[in-house]
Amino acid sequence: MGIVSEFVREQKRYTRSDLKRNFCFSSDEIDGFIKNLKAFGVLKAVKNNSEQCELSDLVDEDIEVTDVESGSDNYLYVFTYVGIITIGSRIIKCYPKYILAETTSVEEMKQVLKVIGKYGSKEQVINLYNGDAEYSSFNILAVILFLLNDYHDYGVYNNSEDIVEINGEGEILWDKTVNDVFPLIINNRPYYMELYTEKTIDDEFDFFKRLHECILTECSKQLETCDLLDLFDLVAVNLSEETLDDFGEVDYILYRLRSELNIQFNTRKQILLKTLYAYIAHNRTLEDSYGVSMYGTNSFNLVWEDVCAEVLSNKLQTPIGQLELPIPLLSKYQPNDKLIDIIRKPVWIGNKEGGRTFDKTAKDTLIPDLITIRHQGGTYQFIIFDAKYYNIQLEQGKPLRGQPGVSDITKQYLYQLAYKDFLDDQQINDVKNYFLMPVQSNEIINKGIAKMDILSSLGLQDIQIRQLPAKIIYDYYLSGRKMDVSLLNI
Repeated sequence: MGIVSEFVREQKRYTRSDLKRNFCFSSDEIDGFIKNLKAFGVLKAVKNNSEQCELSDLVDEDIEVTDVESGSDNYLYVFTYVGIITIGSRIIKCYPKYILAETTSVEEMKQVLKVIGKYGSKEQVINLYNGDAEYSSFNILAVILFLLNDYHDYGVYNNSEDIVEINGEGEILWDKTVNDVFPLIINNRPYYMELYTEKTIDDEFDFFKRLHECILTECSKQLETCDLLDLFDLVAVNLSEETLDDFGEVDYILYRLRSELNIQFNTRKQILLKTLYAYIAHNRTLEDSYGVSMYGTNSFNLVWEDVCAEVLSNKLQTPIGQLELPIPLLSKYQPNDKLIDIIRKPVWIGNKEGGRTFDKTAKDTLIPDLITIRHQGGTYQFIIFDAKYYNIQLEQGKPLRGQPGVSDITKQYLYQLAYKDFLDDQQINDVKNYFLMPVQSNEIINKGIAKMDILSSLGLQDIQIRQLPAKIIYDYYLSGRKMDVSLLNI
């Protein structure tokens, strides 16, 4: 059987029969498939009942930890992953839960993968392995993508050598010229008819350059065979007709790589050599029967938070002395303090003997997702955003579901309360509260309001709900542009 590639949606419920049919498994194969994906934490099992079928989000207490029942549809299976998973000859393309259409476009998935890549690149980590303990496996997909992206950014590994020439076009070696060339003396001045020069050239036959080209070509062919090259928006690489066997036994290649690492001090080259070493040492391909490889995330909510923070000019980590405020910063505040520092931490007061007390300050406190200060027409607005990765159903005639919980709502009110003194001191009277949720749309949707009377009665702002067109927001994020907050109809 060749490669079987299938789109699935995060958080959607699938029966065992669905997975068996979609991925063309025999009865003997499907249970191993499910077990492997559960072991890597990308597939969860819940009871097959009407209540679960109505849920749009997975609740931790609903997850079943029992083993897979062979031949049974008593459980529903939920993908808790966004990205690409390869397991043997099966390619699973997991798209985000807000994409509700049964068919998703390749362009949409390509954009999601670019967003995940930009978010993950901040850590500068190659995820060579998936999972831990007995379930850990070499992540060949992550390695292949790193090697190809590294090549497109920096080119082929090269070792250069310095060549000394006579009357060349490189830099003149005056010491060698003076010592080795007989000068012509005219009017007591020496004239050198020949000059030693030096130039640096790349060694086209260097072992490591050829090895790198061979592996890049092999990696490109693997992605092309699995129909993943276009999905990751990569161009095919065909640099070599050699195979790894042409470079000697595996142990010899690894020895040469270790030796090169010992004399190479360039950081990029060190990382590249280590990755080539891992690729050869594990001797794996994407189609290995038992291999599970992944590129993506179990926490797309964190990706969505980062996207919103970047696009909407988050000021949470900005020193307050650099903020545009209605009046100069009062002396009670330090210019280098950040907005996040203004929120007071909980204090625990303990009792000592003799009626005396002591106090301990907690390390953690309330932390908003992002805050923006907007100056518009002489008015300053303090806008508190909370990026919520939810599929809310807030429609007349339909039950409410997929909404943030009570704690999410109360915290959003409390963020305004936490900044009350600062806002009063700096004469900012206009405060806005927003939940931001992704949606598969081409326009911003004003979805409504979330409120709790016991908190809004204190003068706190109710929470506006805005669904943001993910495709457009991602365009801002990937291009490094900021979105005009006024587009939210604030």
